[in-house]
Amino acid sequence: MHIYVNGRNIEITDAIKAYVKEKFGKVANHYDQIQGIEVVLSVIKNPAASGRHVAEVSCKMATGVVHCEESGESMYASIDLLADKLDRQVKKFKDKALGSDKTSIRTDEAPEPVEEA
Repeated sequence: MHIYVNGRNIEITDAIKAYVKEKFGKVANHYDQIQGIEVVLSVIKNPAASGRHVAEVSCKMATGVVHCEESGESMYASIDLLADKLDRQVKKFKDKALGSDKTSIRTDEAPEPVEEA
């Protein structure tokens, strides 16, 4: 499993890259079907904008893709928020994938009526 870190309007330092890999490495431990995680970090240059540090992630799995986005006042804060959000969504995705063998009330056949003698 690979973690790719890219930047828009920001230079990705080794410290930020290590922090991202640490945070998203924990997410990868929850589900073994994750093939790759792509993180895009960006900074909005407009001083009037709130939450100027934006982090986006695309988590590619064997059966689908989970995409999340978070913004915060610092890059580390937005990475923390994003890691928590992705963790919740991956757990939800895993529960849906593993729990798909359950049948619905609507698809179950009606019980046979009991004949009284």
